Amino acid sequence: MKVPSTVTEGHLSFSSHNLIVMYKRRNATFNTKTSALILPTIAVVCSVHCADLIPTFMADKFETSSPWSPLSWQSRPEAQKVDYPDSAATASAVASLRALPPLVTSWEIERLKSQLAEAQEGKRFLLHGGDCAERIEECTPESLSAKLKILLQMSLVLIQGAKRPVIRVGRFAGQYAKPRSSPVETREVGGTSLSLPSYFGDLYNRPEFTAAARCPDPMLMLRGYERAAATLNFIRSLSAGGFADLHHPEYWNLAFFKHASLTPQRRLQYEQMVRDIAAAMEFMEAVGEQHISDFSRVEFYTSHEGLNLLYESAQTRTVPRRDGYYNLTTHLPWIGERTRQLTGAHIEYFRGISNPVGVKIGPKCTPDELLSLANTLNPAKEKGKLVLILRLGAGKAAIVLPPLVAAIQDSAHPVLWVSDPMHGNGITAANGIKTRSFDTIAQELEEVASTLTTSAARLGGVHFELTGDDVTECVGGASGITEAHLSTNYASVCDPRLNYAQALEIAFMLASRLAAESSKRGK
Repeated sequence: MKVPSTVTEGHLSFSSHNLIVMYKRRNATFNTKTSALILPTIAVVCSVHCADLIPTFMADKFETSSPWSPLSWQSRPEAQKVDYPDSAATASAVASLRALPPLVTSWEIERLKSQLAEAQEGKRFLLHGGDCAERIEECTPESLSAKLKILLQMSLVLIQGAKRPVIRVGRFAGQYAKPRSSPVETREVGGTSLSLPSYFGDLYNRPEFTAAARCPDPMLMLRGYERAAATLNFIRSLSAGGFADLHHPEYWNLAFFKHASLTPQRRLQYEQMVRDIAAAMEFMEAVGEQHISDFSRVEFYTSHEGLNLLYESAQTRTVPRRDGYYNLTTHLPWIGERTRQLTGAHIEYFRGISNPVGVKIGPKCTPDELLSLANTLNPAKEKGKLVLILRLGAGKAAIVLPPLVAAIQDSAHPVLWVSDPMHGNGITAANGIKTRSFDTIAQELEEVASTLTTSAARLGGVHFELTGDDVTECVGGASGITEAHLSTNYASVCDPRLNYAQALEIAFMLASRLAAESSKRGK
């Protein structure tokens, strides 16, 4: 029988986590002996098993008493660990990474953090999206332009709906490592069953199903760095040099407006939004007496999952005139659902960096666990520091989310609630192809937004796996993709992504919701 982890006395409610924290605040010295005395007492008071309290106690102890360094994570258990077999080559690659220039700057990171703080207050909205897993070989002008184009167009739609600035963060320039459900993949090759290491992204190995390709290669970390640098250079050049001209809707592909799945009312609504965007652009040009691309510099930030801690820590350093350490591979690194163990290597690494940090939160996360994550990753309760990326699965938000929101609100931790409606909704088509349903993605997004509003919180951003190309990886949406179309252009080496039309369609759907909320607040 499941027992409660919270005890109520009068009007006060104490979780087991909070009781541990209260004890430690009053007792500067705590060790194995004192824990043996206090934990049974807390267990009895909160009606939990004593053994269940040990991870929280030890995590908090580590948080408050153990020194941190960019390499202190190496003393902790590492989930999703992939070993490079050549230790000498690994050491050489890491040493080279440490000597190379940073990919991003601390002032860019601090600027993003300040904007995320504004998003926490409802003054901005976060659009976080891009590839499931970047490919080193796909670092091309066409591919990067397509990603940038769809993110820019989506952000303009959201600005029109939300009536507030949008922070654009791309899953690029480093999204080269992916966690997997199994370390081994088995296929039939020539009538024989063959098992090889799973593909963990281009920082580790290659997707081709051969022993040579799947063998982890530390030199790929250097190739990943080089392609990330090239990606950043190209993106910065585009955003500063006229790519903003894609603001204009005449550049957009809006053919999905004509699909029968859109109701006439919805189609008219979307068409009006496009006209409003065009009118706003024309007004800005008229007032400025110059082309919008002449005075509009579009800001883009980068983000990736910090899975490969050798790669991340090699570019973690101090900078002049600032306190603390920065991960200079990206602006916004995040921790995945599979690697956020409180006593694990990834939490240990992330607790010491000054970057804003994202954490994926799945449906099994408890309020106590979430509080422990917040206390460990942001003990000073710094604004703009912590982004909680919800990947719950359709139909779960109303049950899972309210106690999580209540725990965060009671603790006064400033967080940004972001919906990732994709990762909890994977399905397998009848032909065995991994896919996702556009309708289910839209359903979870609506459920999370509604539940947050009901809980006196707000949806502060969205997180999508998407591409600017016309792939056929997710079914549904006004583009009319069915399971029969999946093999037409399924290009992802890992998870299915929204294509151009699906991404833009969901932006219009979300913008409509944000516009309705903005109208209610105005009243």
